[in-house]
Amino acid sequence: MKKFQKKIEELQNYFQYHNKAKEYLGHSSKVHSVGWSCDGKRLASGSFDKSVCIYTLDRERLNKEITFKGHGGSVDQLCWHQTHPDLLSTASGDKSVRIWDTRVQKCVATINTKGENINITWSPNGSAIAVGNKEDLVTFIDARTHKIEAEEQFHFEVNEISWNNTSDLFFLTNGQGCVHILSYPELKRQHILKAHPGTCICIEFDPTGKYFATGSADALVSLWDINELACQRVFTRMDWPVRTISFSHDGQLLASASEDLIIDISFVETGDKIADISVEAATFTVAWHPSTYLLAYACDDKDTYDRKRDAGSLKVWGFPPD
Repeated sequence: MKKFQKKIEELQNYFQYHNKAKEYLGHSSKVHSVGWSCDGKRLASGSFDKSVCIYTLDRERLNKEITFKGHGGSVDQLCWHQTHPDLLSTASGDKSVRIWDTRVQKCVATINTKGENINITWSPNGSAIAVGNKEDLVTFIDARTHKIEAEEQFHFEVNEISWNNTSDLFFLTNGQGCVHILSYPELKRQHILKAHPGTCICIEFDPTGKYFATGSADALVSLWDINELACQRVFTRMDWPVRTISFSHDGQLLASASEDLIIDISFVETGDKIADISVEAATFTVAWHPSTYLLAYACDDKDTYDRKRDAGSLKVWGFPPD
């Protein structure tokens, strides 16, 4: 632990100064998902208002670039291509997946699927997009031809889906607190990890390839060694189900959010608290920038009386004071 003490103090000091959040209003109702393009130049948000907003990052501010319209239902999750900074995929309750290109500023593909889609992930090698629906059917789409290449029906509650960093294993978190690991593209079951006593909600892979983390309904975040598939440590500062987690670009920090009125930022190797961000409502999406310590997030709408103020906004935290 001693070897990390200097780094922990350095990071704590950094965020005592870089702790300003900036708010951006781009939607007319709640933002469900935020994500940065792989080059960090753009931030996308998907909303209940059926639209996708794209912002550009200009030093210490975001500028709204375009609003993508076309989905007929809520945009529940979005995912950028991991090496192509202009391509974005979105999953919607309108039973479709759309791919958008920021260069031509429009939708370049619409893939119709069987059910109301709630989660989406793009394989790190760019070749496939997987989308999960409310009936626990996962559809695999060829990202080049936009054709459906496989459909897999699961007989458990699928909460979040993700490939590993090398795109040869596919992970699902489920309602029984387990992580199912399948080979890809064969989709043969390799392992089932009993990760949590409560529902396992979210999963994220550390960019350095060392760990993955899971967040659960029992308010815990577990950190797993990716090679050993062994739990390394558990982060216990939350009181409510952990809805969303994100690793920083260097794999050193893990942000976790829930219905707690703080977003927790932990040092991955020890679990030490580096910072926290006060929020006024439950947070369902967080995303670290791919090369700097900026965290994008969006909160649930506050109560109806005050709804005008917070509906449809997203925030980015980690700026120095003006």
